[in-house]
Amino acid sequence: MTGGQGQLGRALQQALAGHEVVSLGHQELEITDEAQVRRTIEEIYPALVIHAAAWTDTLGCEADPDRALRINGKGAGLVAEACAREDAVMLYVSSNEVFDGTRREPYREEDTPNPVNNYGRSKLEGERRVQSALSHHYIVRTAWLYGGGNDFPAKIMRAAAKEGALKVVTDEVASPTWATHLAQAIAKLILRPIWGIYHLTNDGFCSRMEWARKILELAGLRAVGLEATTQEKFGAAYRKPAFSALGNSNAAKLGIELPAWEKALEEYLAGSKATSPISK
Repeated sequence: MTGGQGQLGRALQQALAGHEVVSLGHQELEITDEAQVRRTIEEIYPALVIHAAAWTDTLGCEADPDRALRINGKGAGLVAEACAREDAVMLYVSSNEVFDGTRREPYREEDTPNPVNNYGRSKLEGERRVQSALSHHYIVRTAWLYGGGNDFPAKIMRAAAKEGALKVVTDEVASPTWATHLAQAIAKLILRPIWGIYHLTNDGFCSRMEWARKILELAGLRAVGLEATTQEKFGAAYRKPAFSALGNSNAAKLGIELPAWEKALEEYLAGSKATSPISK
């Protein structure tokens, strides 16, 4: 597994307990180094590689599109090519941001991607390189991942404590996804050799404003003021798709479904060590 030290990587290590897992962070594997990637895959000789490593800094990707394509596009392609040489299956973690956000209902796996920012373009390039390099692959698109570290819930609670009132956009809608539930779903998916694209997010969708309001409610911070704004007024240096909720239809056909985003958030913020079971 690449990206082993990230929030999804850590969750995957827990979800795959009982399996032999080699978890590699950036220090162990530079995914843009072709020789190192090839040598590492040869030495480990894995049955399956989960490629969770990525550059997810949207602002950084916008400022340096070449680096974004090198890490998220070329890097994924190098891992895929190495997997093809060793006859290994690959699962590539992609993003809702490969879509342009013009729909008003969740995107299906077969819908045509059309990213509106450099991060989305780089992730789509990764998808295409994986598809080109090997036939035995899964592409898992997810959205608004959280689960530790500098994630959106943490940012909201820190800002609430510091500022007392927050401006949050209403024109960005997707599905908040807890890394623990995504990892559990991936652990189920890789047991099924049915290759292709899968959308895996917690069920339902909301705006950033609605997500922030729920975070504050569950954290007991209802008194914190929230002011609605838009992406344009917020002044970010990049665009986000206005509506990029994902429909998890392909995984549902396999009996893999994730709990509602509100339930997942409540469990996460409660700090419970128990995890909600994913439907069999």
